[in-house]
Amino acid sequence: MMNKFFFILIISFFCSGIVAQSILTQGTDSLTTDYKNPKEFVIEEITVKAPDSFDKKLLAALSGLSKGEKIRIPGDDIPNAIKNLWKMGLFKDVQIHATRVEQGKIYLHISVTERNRLSYYKYKDRKDISKNEADDLSEKMRLNGEMMVTEELIKTSEEIATEFFRENGYLDAKVWIVQVPDSAKPNHVVFILHHTRGPKIRIKDIVFYGNTQVKAGKLRRKMKETKRRRWYTFQSAKFFESEYEKDKDALMVEYADKGMRDAKILKDTLYKVSPDRIILEITIDEGKKYYFRNISWVGNSKYTTKDLTRALGIKKGEVYNQGLLESRLYMNASSTDISSLYMDDGYLFFQVTPVEILVEGDSIDVELRVYEGKQAIIDDVTITGNTKTNDKVIIREVRTKPGQLFRRSDIIRTQRELAALGYFDPEKMSVNPVPNPADGTVDIEYVVEEKPNDQLELSGGFGAGRVVGTLGVSFNNFSGKGFFKKGAWAPVPSGDGQRLSIRAQSYGVGYWSVNASFTEPWLGGKKPNSLTVTTYHSEQTNGQKKWTSRKDKELNPLRQSLGISGVSVGLGKRLTWPDDFFQFYAEANYKYYLLDNYRAFFSFNDGYSRDLNLRFVLSRNSVDFPIYDFPTSGSVISLTTGFTPWLRSLFTKTDFTTIGDQEKYKWLEYYKFKFTGSWFTKLFGKERKNALVLNTRIGFGLLGTFDKDYGLSPFERYYLGGSGLTGFSLDGREIIALRGYDDQSVSPPNGAASIVKYTMEFRYPLSLNPSALVYAMAFAEAGNSWSTFKEFNPFSVKRSAGVGVRVFLPMFGLLGLDYGWRFDEIPTAPFMQRSQLHFTIGMNLGEL
Repeated sequence: MMNKFFFILIISFFCSGIVAQSILTQGTDSLTTDYKNPKEFVIEEITVKAPDSFDKKLLAALSGLSKGEKIRIPGDDIPNAIKNLWKMGLFKDVQIHATRVEQGKIYLHISVTERNRLSYYKYKDRKDISKNEADDLSEKMRLNGEMMVTEELIKTSEEIATEFFRENGYLDAKVWIVQVPDSAKPNHVVFILHHTRGPKIRIKDIVFYGNTQVKAGKLRRKMKETKRRRWYTFQSAKFFESEYEKDKDALMVEYADKGMRDAKILKDTLYKVSPDRIILEITIDEGKKYYFRNISWVGNSKYTTKDLTRALGIKKGEVYNQGLLESRLYMNASSTDISSLYMDDGYLFFQVTPVEILVEGDSIDVELRVYEGKQAIIDDVTITGNTKTNDKVIIREVRTKPGQLFRRSDIIRTQRELAALGYFDPEKMSVNPVPNPADGTVDIEYVVEEKPNDQLELSGGFGAGRVVGTLGVSFNNFSGKGFFKKGAWAPVPSGDGQRLSIRAQSYGVGYWSVNASFTEPWLGGKKPNSLTVTTYHSEQTNGQKKWTSRKDKELNPLRQSLGISGVSVGLGKRLTWPDDFFQFYAEANYKYYLLDNYRAFFSFNDGYSRDLNLRFVLSRNSVDFPIYDFPTSGSVISLTTGFTPWLRSLFTKTDFTTIGDQEKYKWLEYYKFKFTGSWFTKLFGKERKNALVLNTRIGFGLLGTFDKDYGLSPFERYYLGGSGLTGFSLDGREIIALRGYDDQSVSPPNGAASIVKYTMEFRYPLSLNPSALVYAMAFAEAGNSWSTFKEFNPFSVKRSAGVGVRVFLPMFGLLGLDYGWRFDEIPTAPFMQRSQLHFTIGMNLGEL
């Protein structure tokens, strides 16, 4: 009779701090544990006991054991199999048993116990953490239900949560997780997050030691995120470990730019001076200052060494500045670097490598190794992303044409021209050059993303004692060809880059106006010559009805009215000289003024005046983005001249002293000059989204007469002050804003013949989202106007300053809200408020 007994073999080993056990049970053969004489067995069968969610055959395979394999007992085979399963991190217990041993064969049974899974987590004290903090922390930890609970998961979650609080200024924060079983789910646990914050800690001071060449103040300014607390600043002074490490690197970059490339931080420490304040101490070894000595060129054939040295602009004896050298070699913002010099002549494959060939004392010799390659020809140009605008509208603005030499400046200019169209989101535009070195060609792909640019204008503002409202629509990417095309009205024909605008304005029964304009920017489709046609009519009354009895055709004798009708046709042309940012525009205008018992400041109450004038505009526009789209660089300069060619004073020798004003002003005679300039300068901020931009503007205007006996035209005069309501033409006057003053208060009662205005604005973007662009501003401006040009004095101005905000909504245009404070008195308005709140809607906010 076979004796039945059990042999228990305990195999102990160290694996991740866990002792695993292997229990072998003998069958018919005797099994002794003899480490000096291990026995060899062939695995006859492997069975697995595991939760249903696991594939048992896969677990057997992952253990490394397989049927028919020879193993030794005692030996490494069974312990290694347990290690393989334990490494998966899914089990809290792993056992391998021998269920039977007979005739050199062994039957194995693998048993695993799954780790606990996470049901959910919660905070021990939920009141001590805000909803925003909880949401942000949840996003960082990413703890989800049914996650396997491991020591690593717990440790990582605690570290993430602790770092989260530290990044928010709580350097003493501690977070720990306590597991409790979930009574509703077997083998599941709930995480309870315990935390203590401690006080919010800020930097009281940053102290430098060892800095003799660079002042401490400049070093502190180079630390962009690590700031000390000062009462006169808005800096948070929070301490962030990760940002502090970056700021230390920035300090070394500053020293390297000053030639001290051996500079290093010997030590740095922080210590508390109060429960919520720390001091940072940084000790620096500045090392010695290095200088450029000999700069040589190797491999250049297109340009001489003399030309390249002149373009590099670094002379022998200058402080060694690695950052300066790289900016002169590679793609600087002004495109004056060596790479741009080559790439603007087709050398797309150009490379230059600076090599320090000798460091002797405090001098460094640099060799610039040039690989010019061959000139690249543009092979294919493609546009992607345009879903509304036709390809031809984009292609005609593209400066990189197939068959031409590749030029980097052409790509930059193309990006500017596409942004200036206003059809695409400038933040999403990109260029993808795809070089083909094998055949020396390059394919260029322009990627654009359409943005809404049609506008529904709902304008409103308060001025001249009235609320003026405007309703208008502007289709800025209109297609006249699709006007009669079936299916093109979705909702209007679009895609050809034309502009159609219809606008109506009123402040009630006393004033109304309508106008419509159409612009074709590429007349004929081959050249950028524009055609603009505009027609308009306005009528201003004292509110009385026109007829006392329409049936009897009896006019109302109490009614006073001024009607203005007009039409204009203009042609524009892009110029190539002095550069191709210039444009020329010529326009013929005809206006008809009809006065009916109109008792205003005119010298006659009944009659008419005709205004046939020519207007010429020479302008230069080099801004990087459209004016309403927060430009950061460039300028807009314009010189406008206008005159009436119907000169009775020259051709008919009319004596204006002997005729009445109605006869005198039957045909208007005047000349008008206007100069405006607007410059944009980025003060700081590498990216557009955080750039502080200075916009400076200046404007001069003059209205004159050809004959002193004729006098100044009663129309076309300047009115300065207030919000500068747009389009509210009244008697053909030009209304200019001057914030901080009442509307039209900084002008003579009958209007001005000369005017000047200066403006300075600091602009900062709050949102560059194309669906709602918002920027804040602080402004200072000054201006004045005079009855005659002889009184003109550009230094005698009325000043104001204030703050404001601009919001550009594609469907409504530009909205402005300004609070202005005036500094000067107006003798004709002694009771004017010292400050003014101005609200306007519309693109043109009363600019000169």
